[in-house]
Amino acid sequence: MSDSHCDNTPQQALMGYHELLGMHVVEWQSGRVVVELIIEPKHLNRSGNVHGGVLASMLDSALSLAGLHCDVPGNIRRGMTLSLTTTFVGPAKQGVLRATGTLRGGGQKTYMSSGDIVDAAGNLVAMGEGAFRRRIGSESPQGLPDDAPQAQTNVPVE
Repeated sequence: MSDSHCDNTPQQALMGYHELLGMHVVEWQSGRVVVELIIEPKHLNRSGNVHGGVLASMLDSALSLAGLHCDVPGNIRRGMTLSLTTTFVGPAKQGVLRATGTLRGGGQKTYMSSGDIVDAAGNLVAMGEGAFRRRIGSESPQGLPDDAPQAQTNVPVE
């Protein structure tokens, strides 16, 4: 799930888990976002390549945020991933990874995005596509105040 703060401060779009990995938003506009990550030893698998889970997380964040932008200061749009397909194309070992997400279609609630990850030399590392749902209140491009309570969408299991 992604939270999108609508105050044109890209750094605030990613929180918690994203910060743990070291991702940050470097460009963000309606329908398009760019997320970067500087590769560190903690991102590598036993073969010395960036772990596929890191790449999938970058794509999930970029593709989700592509459909959650707004321009209202102090407001936020929230979304959740419905499905994510990731294809790993080539290895990455060091430098900066750049994930670009682009909104491809959908409606007020459900939307589809696609994107890719390239290394600092422009080599394709991974690509993906996904379906996402805007949380209740986030359907509008104006979003909701950041301190507004989140609507519960979980159904209790008995």
